[in-house]
Amino acid sequence: MDLSTKSTRELVALYSDILAELRKKERDVLRTKNFLGDLGEYLVEDHYMRHPALPNVKRISVGAKNVDAKDEEGSSYSIKSVTSTTTGTFHGLPEPPHEPSSPLFDYLIIAKFNDTYQLEMIIELDWVAFLKHKKWRKHMKAYNLGLSKNLLKDAKVVFKRFGS
Repeated sequence: MDLSTKSTRELVALYSDILAELRKKERDVLRTKNFLGDLGEYLVEDHYMRHPALPNVKRISVGAKNVDAKDEEGSSYSIKSVTSTTTGTFHGLPEPPHEPSSPLFDYLIIAKFNDTYQLEMIIELDWVAFLKHKKWRKHMKAYNLGLSKNLLKDAKVVFKRFGS
């Protein structure tokens, strides 16, 4: 389909139709109004399920705090989707200098997208690596992560798009 021949109104209508289709129960891609987050969770689940060397990570119901998926062994996963080099925030952790008494999740999976929402990379960090790299954002009263070279050294690269 040559999108350059479509009017802006036609493109907007097409986009609306695509979103409606992705929200259908049979597709189960978009479950909330957070397009990027839902897309990342779906593609992470799909990638992990299609690769036998990886655990079978399955999304859990919407609304669970800090946990987006679990595997067959019961390990919990937080999934963050980004188009930049910084994740969204992690709430529920004590302010510095205090450390959490127990993990909020076992693993953090970050799905990195480009500006046109093509998946570039999936990385996985365990709880210890997450604690090592988390950064306090005083104005948000929460932590986030920057996708630095140091963080990538401690991460397991699960998927990397050729050329990215």
